Amino acid sequence: MTAYLNALGVTCALGRNKQQVAAGLFAGDASGLRAEAGWVPERVLPVAAVAGELPTIGDNLASHRSRNNQLLLDAALQIREDIDQVIATYGRDRVGVVLGTSTSGIDEASLAIAHYHRQGHFPEGYDYKQQELGAPANFLADWLRLSGPAYVISTACTSSARALMSAQRLLDLGLCDAVLCGGVDSLCKLTLNGFSALEALSEQRCNPFSVNRDGINIGEAAVLFVMSRQAHGERPIALLGGGASSDAHHISAPEPSGRGARQAMAKALNRAGLHAEQIAYLNLHGTATQHNDAMESLAVAALFPAGVPCSSTKSLTGHTLGAAGALEAAFCWLSLSAENHSDALPPHIWDGQADPQLPPLQWVTPSDRLTSIAPRHLMSNSFAFGGNNVSLIIGDAP
Repeated sequence: MTAYLNALGVTCALGRNKQQVAAGLFAGDASGLRAEAGWVPERVLPVAAVAGELPTIGDNLASHRSRNNQLLLDAALQIREDIDQVIATYGRDRVGVVLGTSTSGIDEASLAIAHYHRQGHFPEGYDYKQQELGAPANFLADWLRLSGPAYVISTACTSSARALMSAQRLLDLGLCDAVLCGGVDSLCKLTLNGFSALEALSEQRCNPFSVNRDGINIGEAAVLFVMSRQAHGERPIALLGGGASSDAHHISAPEPSGRGARQAMAKALNRAGLHAEQIAYLNLHGTATQHNDAMESLAVAALFPAGVPCSSTKSLTGHTLGAAGALEAAFCWLSLSAENHSDALPPHIWDGQADPQLPPLQWVTPSDRLTSIAPRHLMSNSFAFGGNNVSLIIGDAP
């Protein structure tokens, strides 16, 4: 059964709606990455923060107040009319919520714990619910008064990619008629210090697949799709297939041959009924770490021997962790959208110095264009700690 992605709300360092994000994405605008002190002691690091004031969560939902939920609200408000339409059409008990996150409201929790240690009590307004992993889905369901399935998937950097697959399953099983799905993660000190302890953070803009790559930048984002069994719009876009694997090679390092990544991509192709040569663009996980880029290069070169136009967009948005899978699926959605009049693709932004130890890939440049002839099929990769791998295929609806 086709899972149509009928609406998109998106907030990240590139902008605060799909028009702003698309403009920055296709221009290769990395200006949202800014060097900041204060996140990690004695380090100045590029971070990709969402700029400007975020919408306020009302007093009736005070227990849900967190930056993470404010980011989610910002994305949801962009598509409120579409959300209200599916609620009116199907009823509140037939609309589900499936989101991915890795931080939830842990920043508020960290500040509250620090306050407790200093003063012996938690600050006014702190609520444990802010930091629970299920908080984003609970907030969205409470805000919209939904009574369908509502839950969060937290599998590190594949969280929101898995959320899209899970949403499609709810439709296939007939448990929902529409699902609000995507992901959200906010910047917080705990995350940045954790990656700093792993020696995974770069002090420059990340440089995916370069011989000079030296680590990731961290970003924040919220992405929300309205997925349903009914198509809307002049050029419907769908989740055509998803594949997942778990090679369990190491708690943080990827399996070096790319076996698990290749398996996830192959499963996605199989479920979509496609061959590798039918993929017009591949959004790489492309974290700019030594091990990920080496592994992913091997996997892509093996599965796409004739080559495939590809890019990593993390030099534009930072690595948005639990939101990354949905954010990069959104970049595929924006590439296919009828609003993309120039048929642009996300360019690969790096220093152009290829690693001679890696198989060469076919990098998208700012002048490259996606064919305007349907059907078009785009793939997005997400890989996570523990050997957790997901690949999604977004395309023109059949």
